Amino acid sequence: MIKILFICHGNICRSTMCEYIFKHMAATRGRAADFFIDSAATSREEIGNGVHYGTRQKLQQEGIPCGNHRARQMTRKDYQEFDLLIGMDDWNIRNMRRIAGGDPDHKIRKLLEFAGSRRDIADPWYTGNFDATYADAVEGLEALWKYLDEKGRNDY
Repeated sequence: MIKILFICHGNICRSTMCEYIFKHMAATRGRAADFFIDSAATSREEIGNGVHYGTRQKLQQEGIPCGNHRARQMTRKDYQEFDLLIGMDDWNIRNMRRIAGGDPDHKIRKLLEFAGSRRDIADPWYTGNFDATYADAVEGLEALWKYLDEKGRNDY
């Protein structure tokens, strides 16, 4: 089983969007049992809060189920428990490395790197543009899917 943790600043917009999109991708492709997917924040600002209404609305519009995730902060233990820890922007990556105490196993990656881009996924908390965030997330997640298929299930 491949364990993936998606991470953004507050864990109510981008990381939860990626969590539910990737869960949906795995389920519709008959591979749900191959993955454990979760999400977390680098900050403590939203701990305990549910998925942002804009993320919920966008996922509903796309026909993707959205659960009752509650924001939580990434921990050092997460680094040991997950195979990949995927951040949404450069600031997240810096904070993830700080929380983890480094990245000796090269598990911390930025989502759009899988698509060959250094771009950040814009935070819709600030932009209000959940459509653009969704499009970037799907681009990165499809590339992540391809990466995992090419790498093979047994490499984790």
